[in-house]
Amino acid sequence: MKQREHMQLSVYQKAKKGNYYCGDSYYFKETENEFICALADGLGSGEQAKESSQAVMDIIEDNDYATVEQLIKLCNKELIGKRGVVLGVLKINFIEKTYTYSSIGNIGIMTISEDSEKKRNIPQNGYLGSFPRQLKVVHETFSENMVFVMFSDGVTSKDLSYKYFLEKDVTKITDLFSHSMDPIRHDDTTLIVMKYNL
Repeated sequence: MKQREHMQLSVYQKAKKGNYYCGDSYYFKETENEFICALADGLGSGEQAKESSQAVMDIIEDNDYATVEQLIKLCNKELIGKRGVVLGVLKINFIEKTYTYSSIGNIGIMTISEDSEKKRNIPQNGYLGSFPRQLKVVHETFSENMVFVMFSDGVTSKDLSYKYFLEKDVTKITDLFSHSMDPIRHDDTTLIVMKYNL
């Protein structure tokens, strides 16, 4: 578990069966006023998918001060003519007590409130590296001890239904996920669990 001033974070990642490289890449950073986490899955799998998803993370790292919408548009522009990716970007504003999220393709996010209410956002269809599109951006307030779960398509709806997602310890969630999953993954799998603490 990585502990910051406001955020706790734990990550599970495993490559698709037969691949050394996982095609998923992620980036996170906490500053005094906000937290950003991004997850990208390169189309296909293996080393080329990894290169494409990592290129997007490099763009986000260089521009992590930008808004969620600006970041996704910038990544799309940089990827035109290259192998595409699907991408989710989450920003948490500690001052305003809000979070902003947007996703293109099959990167999902689920929030779990302190009273164990799950809420899953539906990603927008498509992928980056194609024509510009209208983005769906979620902007909502958050509460103390809210858990955020970001995941690639190796995590299924059935996986997300397990009761251990109601745990409040982010490391325990990823550990239980790891132990309950088939070690042979049929797709690249990344699960990022984050918890906000006042």
